[in-house]
Amino acid sequence: MRVSRRLALGLGLAALASSGHGVVAAEKSRPPEAVLRTWYKLVLELVRHTATYSPPVASRAFAYLGVTAFESAASGNPELRSLQGQLNGLTAVPQREAGAQYDEGVIVNAAMTAAVASLFGNTGPTGQRAMGALGAKLAAEVSAGLAPEVMMRSEAHGKAIADHVIAWSASDGGAVIENMGFPYEYTLTAGPGRWVPTSPIKQQQVPLLPGWGNNRTFAMRDGAACPLPPPPAYSEDVSSAFYKEAFEVYETVKTLTPEQRAIARFWSDDPMLSPTPPGHWLAIALSVLETEKADLERSVDLLARIGVTLADAFIACWKSKFEFDLLRPITYIRRVIDPKWEAILITPPFPEYPSGHSTQSGAAATVLTAFFGENFAFVDTTHERDGLKPRSFSSFWAAADEAGLSRLYGGIHFRAAIERGLEQGRCVGAASNALQTRV
Repeated sequence: MRVSRRLALGLGLAALASSGHGVVAAEKSRPPEAVLRTWYKLVLELVRHTATYSPPVASRAFAYLGVTAFESAASGNPELRSLQGQLNGLTAVPQREAGAQYDEGVIVNAAMTAAVASLFGNTGPTGQRAMGALGAKLAAEVSAGLAPEVMMRSEAHGKAIADHVIAWSASDGGAVIENMGFPYEYTLTAGPGRWVPTSPIKQQQVPLLPGWGNNRTFAMRDGAACPLPPPPAYSEDVSSAFYKEAFEVYETVKTLTPEQRAIARFWSDDPMLSPTPPGHWLAIALSVLETEKADLERSVDLLARIGVTLADAFIACWKSKFEFDLLRPITYIRRVIDPKWEAILITPPFPEYPSGHSTQSGAAATVLTAFFGENFAFVDTTHERDGLKPRSFSSFWAAADEAGLSRLYGGIHFRAAIERGLEQGRCVGAASNALQTRV
């Protein structure tokens, strides 16, 4: 399954890199909002093919991409309010010349071309070709019939905005990822309830991105702005709350129904095999925008908010993970309950509490619900081409709750990490909802 899926993904990117195929040729004539969505479709593919794009790193890229898109539209729209001064450290972006003519499609494409090239500059040769092919093809489409001076002025403006956002990104603490995010030196904390490696891979004998919680946030005050109470106290006593949570994981995995197993697989979102968990929620947002035929203003508003909240969610979550440094279910269960027990999902290489998928799902659901309303039904087709059936949800929170439970079914999280992760996500999402994007 893994080999065939990765081969399919490679072929998909190869198609993007050629003219007249794949996402590149999805539409013959694109309004600015469609140009934007086309770039995002490519970005979700690039995440699958760039080894350093773990979920936190991917979420960071989505945030800066969303801010670039928003500012490129807001700079010439009197109804949109810039995020400068609202997002931590973002200063005034370049503005358009008064009275000069610009083209929105050219601006958006130029901004996305520059931002994607910077944020995904370490992707492989196929991805590089895909970025170049898409940028050139869209540039030709959106500039057709324009006066040369309008085209050049618009391209320069879009690039200037992207350059400004990328310069801002350089100081956030997450711009440089060494050794795929695993520190060369790290001392594990002693204690029976502390995290220990769960993978035989040498690189993963230390946790992923232990300092990520100290990164500069976007809409939240800082990584500690959405704190959590501690998890149940570590204990091997069968009457303890901790043992009961572990035994629930043990029994659940042993007695999974076909539906529960399908849920675990649907939300697994493994790096290098999917767009990762934040990419999954971004794909949901893009699908709804496309279904709703959202215009440019509405599209950039949501893409900025969802990108920001996903990035802040991983910073907040990682802050908590390394504060509590809790061991994973597989470690406890093999030590205390059953030495031969196996989870159905691969346990990620970092502490357990809270669940990252739960925190970011709660944050995304909070933003999407505020944007589209309560009880907004939708169909999630994110993994359809990977052979997983689409799933229907009555609301964004129904999807978030299922995403959280998927980690229990997969055997990689205790219930407290799921429930409190969703709570943390509500707090994170509220900060993005508070952004003032309309004048």
